[in-house]
Parts: sequence; C-alpha cells; structure tokens
Amino acid sequence: MKNKIIASFLVLGLLIASSCKDELDYTPTGVLSSADLTSPTAIDGLVTAAYAAIGNGDMIGPIYSDWAFGSVRSGDAYKGGGGTGDVGDVDAMEHFNTVTPTMDWFVTRTWQNLFKSISRCNVALRAVNTLTDANFPQKKTRLGELRFLRAHSYFKMKLLYKNIPIFDETTEGEAILKVANTASNDEMWNKIAADFQFAVDNLPASQTEIARANKLAAQAYLAKVRLFQAYEQDATHKVTNINKTRLQEVVTLTQAVINSGKYRLSADFAENFIPETENGPESIFAIQFTINDGTTSGRLSYEDGLNYPHGAPQYGCCGFHAPSQNLVNAFTTDANGLPNFDTYNNANADLATQTVDVRIDHTVGIDGHPYKYDNTKPFSNSWVRDPGVYGNFHSMKFQQLASSSSYFKNGPFMGTAKNYDILRYDDILLMQAEAYIELGQQDKALPLINQIRDRAAASTGRLKKADGTFASKYNVKPYSAAGWTQDFARKALQWERRLEFATEGHRFYDMVRWGIAEPTMNAYFAKEKTRRTYLSTAKFTAGRDEYLPIPQAEITFTNGLYKQNPGY
Repeated sequence: MKNKIIASFLVLGLLIASSCKDELDYTPTGVLSSADLTSPTAIDGLVTAAYAAIGNGDMIGPIYSDWAFGSVRSGDAYKGGGGTGDVGDVDAMEHFNTVTPTMDWFVTRTWQNLFKSISRCNVALRAVNTLTDANFPQKKTRLGELRFLRAHSYFKMKLLYKNIPIFDETTEGEAILKVANTASNDEMWNKIAADFQFAVDNLPASQTEIARANKLAAQAYLAKVRLFQAYEQDATHKVTNINKTRLQEVVTLTQAVINSGKYRLSADFAENFIPETENGPESIFAIQFTINDGTTSGRLSYEDGLNYPHGAPQYGCCGFHAPSQNLVNAFTTDANGLPNFDTYNNANADLATQTVDVRIDHTVGIDGHPYKYDNTKPFSNSWVRDPGVYGNFHSMKFQQLASSSSYFKNGPFMGTAKNYDILRYDDILLMQAEAYIELGQQDKALPLINQIRDRAAASTGRLKKADGTFASKYNVKPYSAAGWTQDFARKALQWERRLEFATEGHRFYDMVRWGIAEPTMNAYFAKEKTRRTYLSTAKFTAGRDEYLPIPQAEITFTNGLYKQNPGY
C-alpha cells in the first residue's frame, strides 16, 4: 500500500486503457497513444501503466487473486456466497464437470484481462525501443521490467489455459491473428522463460523504487517457470517425466536469491497479510495498491472483494471463499507436532481438543477465535452467510479489518490497498526443497522445510484472545532426519505447501504440476459429498479438468485458429 504513488503516471495508465476491437491488439483509442508519447518521461509513463495493468483485474475476471481458480478448485475452500446459484460460474468450476467454453465470467473475462495486461507491455516495449540509450539511460532496465511483466501475465495464462498464443512486441495488427495456440508445451514454457531470462540479464539487483522488478525477482520467477516445466506433460496433461536438468536450474536460480541476503522469512507469518508490514523482507515482488492518493477511492484491489464475512456488521457482504472441512482437518497435528498424513480426514477436527498447526488461525475464521488479529471482535458463526450449504468457516488471509487504513467499502463490495504478493521467500525455499527432493537429494530439502515449520511455530504473537489465552492448542515441530526418505520427503513437501499457502490459490496448480489432481480431487469429493450435499454430482475428469477451456469467443474471433483444449 502506498499513498500518492506516481499519480500522474497512473492517470496516464487510465488514458491508454480504452478498448478496441479485441484485447489481443490493445491499441489505445483515448486521448493519448504510443505515437503521441515520444519524450522519455512520457514513455516511462507507459512502463508505469504496464505495472498498473497487472493489478487491473476485477471480481469476475481476476488476474492475480486465485481464490476461485486455485483455492476453490483444489478443495481448500468451497465457493461460499448465497447458495450455489450465486456467481454460478465458480460453482461450475467447483464441480468441474459443468464448466463450458462459453462461460463469460472467470473463463472468458480473465483471458481478456490478462491479454490487456500483455498488450500494455507490448505497447510500452515498442515505445521504449524508439529511444536511444543516450536520451533514455533507463532503457535497458525498463525493457527488462516490461519483459518481466509480460512473462508474469503469460505465466498466469499458461497455468490457467495451458495452450495459449504467445506473441511479442514485434507482432501487431492483423499479424496477431496468425499466431496460433498450438506450439508445444515446451516451446511455450521456453518463450515465457526467455522473457524472464532477459530480465535477469538486464535488471539491477535492487531498485530505488521498491515496486519495480529487480534481477532477483526475475531469477525467482524464472525458477518457478522451470519448476513447472520440469514436470513434462503429454497432450492429455499427464505427467510423463520429471526433467532433472530443469530441476537443477531451479536449484541454481533459487540459490542465487537465497545467497543474495536481500530476503528472508518474516518473523511472524501474519506479516505477509497485513498492510503495516507489506513490502517486508519476505516480499520479492508485489502488485502495489494505493489509497488516499488524491482520487475518489484510491487504486484498490477488489478481486477478493466478495470474500468478507457476510453477517459481520462491520462488513455486510458477501460470504464467498469458505475454507473446506478437509482443509481445516489438514491443520491437525499428532503428538509429535507433525501432520496427520493418513488419518487427518477420517473425522471432522475437534478444534477444542485436538492440537493444530498455528497457521490455521492465520488462515481460517473460526467461531470464538480472533479474526484477522483483532481479539475484540472474535469470529462468530452468525457472520456466515449460508452455513447450511457451506459450513461455518471463513477465509481470512486477504481480508482486512474495517478499521484498517487500507480498507475501503464501495457500495456492498470491499476493496483494500494492501499490496498483493506475487513472489514470497517462503515459496523460494519450498521450490528449492521440491527440486532437491525430485533430484534424490532430499537431505538438502529437510532444513528448508523445517525453516518454514519453525517460523510457523513462532507465529503466535497476534493470536491471543482478549483474556490472554489461545483459542487453539498449537503443536508444530520440525521433521526429524530419521525416516526422511525421498517418498516421505515428497509427502512432507506437498503437505507443507498446502498449509503454508492455504486459501492463497497455489494448491490446484501444484496438484496439476505433480500429476495428482485427479486422484486427489475425486477422493476429496467422495468424502465431501457426505458433508456437503451440493457436491453430490462433482467429478474431476483427467485429461480435461487440469485446465480451463479456451474461451469460445476467442476461437470464434480467430476463425478457428485457436484450438480447444481436450475434453471441452
């Protein structure tokens, strides 16, 4: 969250945001165009506008929040809201088998919003390339930033849709309509990686303006691309091989970030989710939002605006994104402070008697427990909008207190100026641990995973009730070297990623990467159907449901050039 951050450039970003015949070639039709912007200052404004674009999604076309795409679709959460028909497109995604290519919300709108972001980068890249190094000394850095931002949006598209058209700033107008989405999986990953590699080669290790991407952020993001690419998939999305060369790249890249000494885990897990400590030592790259910046309501994040407790008087809407019983059960721990890997979901957790991982109270709103670190207003089941359908739990990480300086209520919806982390140091540690495990070097992964667990265990300072006691019985311990085989380490890593990033939306993409989405989700449905009858028809189909369909509107627009994903 920043106040009055480069306000003139943000206005410039708005001026170039007018739409044209299609998002693929997003040439501005407002007062200004790239042809009008010839001075270094004005062209630098286009770069800022490209930064703004990665935060320009909306509640039904999100491009950075994965509450629907990655959390609800993973079994970490139920859709929530006012019954199954409320924002029915997310209900369809939760069931999987009712998703169609004609769904406008989320499927089509997100595709279009992401391409708007990509097009802003290409407009800015063309403009920056018209300048010389002499009259624009920042040229190399700005080119690196723009290719970082473009790769970020392509990466998100790749996770969502898999088979996407990828074009750069040299492709304009009608030529864009000749770029198909039929390149090989590896070719697509390599094109995205090439942008991040350019950023690695051309960005400084640090920037004076904290919001700008730097070399280390590019190395971290390139590591993430190579990690996903390492799990090679066939045309039906089945993982057929794990590429060891790619995994070694992950190790090298993440080690560069770790060795830099620039980043570390925050002392308290909570610091990742409150505005007072944003842009802290754990944040590697974040989308910046503003409030009190001279505009009517600031530049706020609304993509999680549906996800506040509906019955809470300080909010009043809308009750979406309800953590699942399965997720709550996953936080339980055994006598040794370790997860109940095999038995966690046999029965509903008894939170009054069972020990749990500390991170549950940073993630889930639970009756009688402090909500968002405010022990004067504990969460109440009366805040839940539709408990008969979705149970009594509520999400919390991306919500802010109504008393927060970052919070703004716009009609029934909530916005926040809390920055949105895209890359955090905890992710870097766990990416490296995963690479080590799959390389057969699981002993090197053990201290990395234990760093995460030790930090979790220490993150209790903001969790006390008004009487000074804790609402939960915490017991989180590090793993022992005894019995730390590759198979056990893999299970521990996958579990740790679930707990660390619960409700943040990583999990669905993780399961697809690991090739376990179908068995995991259908086992989840088999049990959840006994708890939540609305899921009685839900089914995950391998070879189809790992990815969203290519929007039919885009296939029609390109006269069939884009090919539909399998099964749709």
